[in-house]
Amino acid sequence: MTGMPGAGKTTLARTLERAGVRRLCPDEEMFRRYGHYGRDFPRGQFRVREAPVLKDVALELQEGLRAGHDIVVDHGFWTPEERAQWAATAMEAGGAPVLIYLPVPHEVRWERIRERNARALTDPNSIEFSEADLLRFAGRFHPPTLDEPHIVYDGHPENVLAELRCVRPSADGGPH
Repeated sequence: MTGMPGAGKTTLARTLERAGVRRLCPDEEMFRRYGHYGRDFPRGQFRVREAPVLKDVALELQEGLRAGHDIVVDHGFWTPEERAQWAATAMEAGGAPVLIYLPVPHEVRWERIRERNARALTDPNSIEFSEADLLRFAGRFHPPTLDEPHIVYDGHPENVLAELRCVRPSADGGPH
């Protein structure tokens, strides 16, 4: 998936999980390992601490794909380079990566972030940040272009599941 914070990635990923897709979430692993960002470890250390988590998630992705599982990585993948790297990681393990883009207006994302901020101390997917942070992040986010094949999420998970089934149908009709 690719999208800014508050775009609905985790909501969609959890819906896919209920449909039988394994969900890997680097933010949850960060929370498990290091606790609350900005309280249990300093804000300036996020990327340094995230690097080994992403490496471990990539290995888990490959192991799961080799075992024949469908997997969604619940992460933002903000740049074409990052998306290409993860697609290559999936293909090395025999996967057929599908990029899902969640375009959501700033106002909607900020409202969702405000709601999440209230749960930031207990919810591993609720890293607390300000609207100024969200605006700064937008400057670093690169939506997929026509050069990157992708599905644009329309708010209907059943449409994503249908498109995924077309990519690689399984014996039971589910995605792989």
